[in-house]
Order: sequence, then C-alpha cells, then structure tokens
Amino acid sequence: MIKEIEYKKRRNRLLKKLKPNSISIITSATYKVRSNDTEYPFRQNSNFYYLTGFTEDNSYLLLIKKSTKTKSILFVQKKEPKKELWNGKRLGEKKAQKRFLVDEIYDTDMLDAILKLELKDKNTLYYDFNRNEKEINTLQKKVKNIGTYKDISYHIGLLRLIKSKAEIALIQKAIDITALAHHRAMDCKKINKNEYELQAELEYIFKKNGAYNDAYTSIVAGGNNANTLHYIENNQPLKDKELILIDAGCEYNYYASDITRTIPTNETFTSAQKELYDMVLDVQLKIIEMIKPNLLRTDLQKKAIELLTDGMIKLKILKGKKENLIKKELYKKYYPHGIGHWMGIDVHDESPYKYKDGKEIALAKGMVLTVEPGIYIDENDRDVPKKYRGIGIRIEDDILVIDGGFLNMSKNIMKSIKEIENI
Repeated sequence: MIKEIEYKKRRNRLLKKLKPNSISIITSATYKVRSNDTEYPFRQNSNFYYLTGFTEDNSYLLLIKKSTKTKSILFVQKKEPKKELWNGKRLGEKKAQKRFLVDEIYDTDMLDAILKLELKDKNTLYYDFNRNEKEINTLQKKVKNIGTYKDISYHIGLLRLIKSKAEIALIQKAIDITALAHHRAMDCKKINKNEYELQAELEYIFKKNGAYNDAYTSIVAGGNNANTLHYIENNQPLKDKELILIDAGCEYNYYASDITRTIPTNETFTSAQKELYDMVLDVQLKIIEMIKPNLLRTDLQKKAIELLTDGMIKLKILKGKKENLIKKELYKKYYPHGIGHWMGIDVHDESPYKYKDGKEIALAKGMVLTVEPGIYIDENDRDVPKKYRGIGIRIEDDILVIDGGFLNMSKNIMKSIKEIENI
C-alpha cells in the first residue's frame, strides 16, 4: 500500500513545477450512466488518485501557490445517511481530517465559497484539459476572472513517469496475479469452447486473488480474430489447430499489468505457427535486452521494425530489399503498431513521450513500459505463403528500467514454445 506521506510528497513536487500566484483544480471522476438509472462501476480519475489516494466521487483537490507559500485543500462529500443507504458509506470531513495530510479539508458544498476566496490574487489556473467539455465549461464559469489557463495533466504526467518503490510493488503484484491467469488459460482445455469461456477463466483468477478490476477489456482472439488488434467481442468458438492471442491484465489497487501471450488451442504449435512465433519472440527478447537509462523509445521502435522486417523477408512474407521495405513502410501491413507504451496507474499511462519543446523523453530509472512486437496476417491475404494465413501473434511483457539496464517484471509468465507446450 502507498502511505499518505507519499501522496503529500507528490503534491509538493507538483507545486514546485507550477507558477507563483496560481491555483490548480484537480477533480475526481464522476459516475457514468450505463443505461437508464444504472451506472458503470466507479473508478477514480487517475490523476486525482495519484495526488490523493482518495477513491470517492464528487471530490476536489485545490493546490494553491503564492509567491513563497503553498497550500493544499481537499473537498469531500458530507455524511448523508439517506444517500449512503443507496450508494454506500462516505468517509466524510471528520475522518478525512484524520487521514489526509493536506492543509485544509471541507465538505464539497463549500467549494464555490472557498474557490472565490482563493482566486482573488491568482492570475493562473491549472486544470486537466483532458476532462470532458461539460466539466470544463462548469469550471470556467466558476473562475471567470483568471487570465491564463494551463494544462495540469502534462506536469502530473511527468511525475507519473517515475515509479516509487511502493508503486513498483503494486505493479508487480498485479503482474503476479496476471501470471496465474495466463497460466490457467494455457493449462485448461480449449477445444470445443468459446472465447468468452477462456475470458471467464482469466477474470475468475483475477478476482479470486484480489484484483477486482481488469486493467482493460480482455482480448481473447482465436484464429483470424487475432488480426483485429482491438478485438474484444470474445464470442467465437475456438477451433482445432489455431492460435489464441490473449491480451489480458488485471489492476491491483489502481495499478495495472498488461500481458499478451499467444497459445495453441491444442497442446502443440504447428510448424508454420512455430516459425512465426519464434520470429516474434526473438525480436521481443532482443528489444528487451536493449533497455537501459538514456535510451530512446524510438530507438526500440526502429530496431523492432528492422528485426521484424528481416524476419518477414526470411519467411517470404515480404519481398524486396529491407531498406526499401522500411522506407515505404510496407512492413506496416503486418506490424502496424508501436513497440510499447508507458504503464502504471493506467494501462496506457497518461504520461508524455516528449517534452514541450519537442525533445523526446529518454528512458530513466523507475519507468515502466511494455514491449510487444507482433505479426498479423489476415486469412485472405494472398501475398504471403498459404501456411501463414490467418495467424496473428503478439508477445508482450512489462519492463522496469533500472540502473544500467532493465528488469522484466513478467519474466515468470511462460512464453517459449517448449514452456507453453509443457504446461
């Protein structure tokens, strides 16, 4: 678990980045309507959670920076027994005072009055430009006299790039649970079952082990379905001698995992499947070995493209000179996505890849990123050998950048052909 002092340190680091005579407003998530009077399960806004650790809706954090002094104010919902009867217990102002290491705490209905008072001598307002238009319009009506608006999400995103020991431990816990789920999928019988049955096996293991939320909607794609990158229907039968691409990860205490494995429906890979799988796995292992501080993500992407293009030429999937295939981006027909992304509180962490001056952010100790090369060959593609058609393969691991190199946090999740066939 993350201690309250860590959230306070995050707020203090953020305040150092902001302009004097400014005020920042970070809002909680709101409930989203699913249909009529039912709602989706609530999940806190990631930036709000990162700075507070508070998981209730209708809450606000104000960060105030004067020329020499700073102040943090948290607004929480008041205790109302009638509402709590329907929607669950609220922490309330009194208990919040004992828990949170902020300067002041008020009921949410005090927001407008306190905001009016604190805005008097401020000339810059920071808020999250990524929130929905309705929220932004409501906020701007409350702060009409502010001269300059700035995006707080960029500054929070920079902080979120570097994970603390506590954050790394939570990510590792999520990955360890996800490992159990993927091994369950490898182990159970799959012939004559549906994709959603395998999805149920995965998500049962998540919840059984305390990961109540998925980090994202699970992908369980049998056969040619794997060639739809964001396939989430998961409603087709699993067929004999096909591969199943499983992209599934849980969230543990708000921290994500993101793992992809590609496995056969029966106990062994076919020879054609082995050729493609070994090619993708070899690329992934070589890219992971490159990871170290000061390296650029674009260096990883460039090398992945070169290696995958080499592999596709060797297997006669692509024809021609490598340099020309890369220059014309012909490889994108079979490898259309990037080599990976930041990961943390969000499975695609809301952190920038470039500084505001356009310079790319280099890898640094404490960053967590995915590495996920793949190849996707549609069943109707007549430009490739027939034996490869209808095969989609992706292999994905979660990597921590450490001093002098990397730590593969998901190294215990089986991925060699021998390991998968043995399980």
